[in-house]
Amino acid sequence: MGAGHAHKLYRPGQSAVHALPAHCKLIAVLCFVLVVVSTPREAVWAFGLYAVLLGAVAAVARIPAGFLLKRLLIEIPFVAFALLMPFVVPGERTEVLGVSLSVPGLWGAWNILAKGTLGVAASVILASTTELRSLLLGLQRLRLPSLLVQIASFMIRYGDVVADEMRRMSIARRSRGFEARGVRHWSVLAKPAGALFIRSYERGERVHLAMVSRGYTGTMPVLDEVRATRAQWSSAAALPVTALAVCLLGWTL
Repeated sequence: MGAGHAHKLYRPGQSAVHALPAHCKLIAVLCFVLVVVSTPREAVWAFGLYAVLLGAVAAVARIPAGFLLKRLLIEIPFVAFALLMPFVVPGERTEVLGVSLSVPGLWGAWNILAKGTLGVAASVILASTTELRSLLLGLQRLRLPSLLVQIASFMIRYGDVVADEMRRMSIARRSRGFEARGVRHWSVLAKPAGALFIRSYERGERVHLAMVSRGYTGTMPVLDEVRATRAQWSSAAALPVTALAVCLLGWTL
């Protein structure tokens, strides 16, 4: 996979959560999300316990609450959609502060907000404690198709390269006094966009030829095989197993 690639969500640390192998954390987060999605929406208390569990994991990983909350802003579009549901979903109505709202819509909004927020929070904690390279190695360890792992690896590696190319082209346009202000400037923007596509395509061909000349046969060598101990699997399983117990209580109570 090459050298590590830092990303904005990652927060370096020496916690027990950081030390867990990536494939253990991937399985734990996936199982936790499945448990949360399977929980009946009427068990409101269960979602509170899930939030406490995630808060405990964040505390062990030494992730500040402000850091986590700021990253949760990515779900704002889903929040906006959920807030509209009590007004547009048909069914039984109820009044809240003098406003007539749909009961099924309220439950639907709660369902989306609770489960979506918990899922995003779990993903943010995963990304905050795991480097991108480790995530890719974890996916490879979990037997994700090798081609998909390679595509993701190259997207990460060369995404910044293409973004820098776009930035330089934008600076060049502005230095010549150009500023897009309407539809009539779209044709000017289309030309550098086409040039960027051609440059990226040619770069991909050169990289592929360089890899083939060095013995690439369709699979990438694994330079460091990360194996998880039984204790590490047990630590990673603590979150989804506890959540499963809460889910089962939610269905029985």
